[in-house]
Amino acid sequence: MRDFPHARPTDAYARTYDDASRDPEWFWGHAARALHWDVAPQVILDRSKAPLFRWFAGGVLNTCYNAIDRHVEGGRADQPAVIYDSPVTGTKRTLTFRELLDEVARFAGVLTTLGVAKGDRVVIYMPMTPEALIAMYACARIGAVHSVVFGGFASHELAVRIEDAEPKVVVSASCGVEMAKVVDYKALLDRAIERSAHKPSHVVCLQREQRRCEVVNGRDHDWHALMAKAAPVPCVPVAATDPLYILYTSGTTGRPKGVVRDNGGHAVALLWSMQHVYDMNPGDVFWAASDVGWVVGHSYIVYAPLLLGCTTIIHEGKPVGTPDPGEFWRVVQEYKVRTLFTAPTAIRAIKKEDPSGEHFARYDTSSLRALFLAGERLDPDTYHWARQLIQRPVVDHWWQTETGWPVAANCLGIEQLPVKPGSPTRPVPGYTVDIVDDEGTVLPPEKEGIVTLRLPLPPGTLATLWKDDERFVETYLARFPGRYVTGDGGYIDEDGYLFIMGRIDDVIIVAGHNLSTGSMEQALSAHPSVAECAVFGVKDAIKSQLPVGLVVLKAGVTRGHAVICDELVQAVRQAVGPVANFRKVAVVARLPKTRSGKVLRATMRTIANGEPYTIPPTIDDPATLDEITVALKSLGYARLPETPIGD
Repeated sequence: MRDFPHARPTDAYARTYDDASRDPEWFWGHAARALHWDVAPQVILDRSKAPLFRWFAGGVLNTCYNAIDRHVEGGRADQPAVIYDSPVTGTKRTLTFRELLDEVARFAGVLTTLGVAKGDRVVIYMPMTPEALIAMYACARIGAVHSVVFGGFASHELAVRIEDAEPKVVVSASCGVEMAKVVDYKALLDRAIERSAHKPSHVVCLQREQRRCEVVNGRDHDWHALMAKAAPVPCVPVAATDPLYILYTSGTTGRPKGVVRDNGGHAVALLWSMQHVYDMNPGDVFWAASDVGWVVGHSYIVYAPLLLGCTTIIHEGKPVGTPDPGEFWRVVQEYKVRTLFTAPTAIRAIKKEDPSGEHFARYDTSSLRALFLAGERLDPDTYHWARQLIQRPVVDHWWQTETGWPVAANCLGIEQLPVKPGSPTRPVPGYTVDIVDDEGTVLPPEKEGIVTLRLPLPPGTLATLWKDDERFVETYLARFPGRYVTGDGGYIDEDGYLFIMGRIDDVIIVAGHNLSTGSMEQALSAHPSVAECAVFGVKDAIKSQLPVGLVVLKAGVTRGHAVICDELVQAVRQAVGPVANFRKVAVVARLPKTRSGKVLRATMRTIANGEPYTIPPTIDDPATLDEITVALKSLGYARLPETPIGD
């Protein structure tokens, strides 16, 4: 793959993109034929309740059937469907499509005996084990709606999600296993249920030998005991517009948003993307090195590979430390991975530990055809290092929890376009990306502004927010009618290449995970010594961003600042979880604000990054910026010249 300063698409990409833009109903109706439908869709795109569009109205299908049963019946029964590789526990396991069907059908029977029916919710709080995938597909099989919560989230965050989703059953495990510790999932879950106003009727727990847990009589059940006596159940046909899952993503208010994904559009889009974006074929091995708790795990560990008839990998480990920076390449060699998808954070971690590629050289990676990276901005240095190392296409692509699949990518299954490092290339067919200013006016090439997507969004994107159509419209659609606001800023160059420059709200990206600074501020402000606070993301070479907190203490507080800061770090850890990587907080006399009282988080972020900044004309007292600079220097930031631009 070449790096060209000026790059224009040729025929294949342009034709496909134009087809999807000119007649989306025809384009996606044709794509839908690759699936099995119990009842064919009556209306490909229902515009009757715009801006709440619905794809494949009147269609009836089952996602589990299309991803598993269909392949067993079609001759792939003995092909590996799921490969489980856990370096942290020393465990490996392979499930063929036939074996996976048996496990999923029986766990669907377990859920049925516990009273779960079509439309009921099931919260899944699991480590990276095959049982997490099995539980998700079991829900899909009977038409239940699953909501997976990342195992790194603390009890408070889990409680909020339980309360909102109101699950009949929670599926969990006794523990999660990390590089240097065992995390007591069941204890976190028990505390979450105590805090939640909604109490699930049942908890199914996978007991793991690394740490077994106590059970609550009458509520808790052992996974293996239930499976031993379970009877398999068939697939339940559901409407294409029925919800498949709820996935909570960070909201700027600290209140999570339950992204709703439907069955029909989701299956059509993911199956199409596997072939046209990732250039995969049935029988190939696809590895998304992520977690089932994130959207990447939902889309490209659990659903997309199996919808196409590929083999997927569940890896319970890290890019470095389990045991060394050659771990990813070991997995590629052992399972003949064709395509690897991970976050730039993972590659930066490998680069840091193995800059000369000595560990890479130990393995035969000849099966690898491409490395896809997403979840945060891929900096050019990391792109060039990875490209030089693997000598194969490195594809930066951009999308969101809300979209569910790529918005912009070098679609290798259509046409391999020239690369511009720093850009995820051009919009994927089905998406129209426009850059607008604060008034909604479309900006010309090279002008930076707000990244928006023209409505209607393609299939597979969020249908709404759980139980909150009004918030869905207000959050994403109301600001610029006819457009979805991504929350990212960026620009499109003269060649139509998209460049994403960062968030325009208070959601930060830590190691590819979207996290709300509002949730962290809420934890800080709850401390009895804190009067006010601010959290913002600072650039980090490994994790893209890290949160930094500044707090103002209440009058009369005499306790030591170091002790208070330690307590604040622990408070965020307990409220949000270790996934936040919140480690740095400083006490300041005051926060910089506008004369109207708005805290100048963006300016503080610029200072922390060591970048020249402009003193906002509306600032109440410019001297506060000098005080903030001193505090940030004490935390190891603001090391470059902090001379402001102008006065």
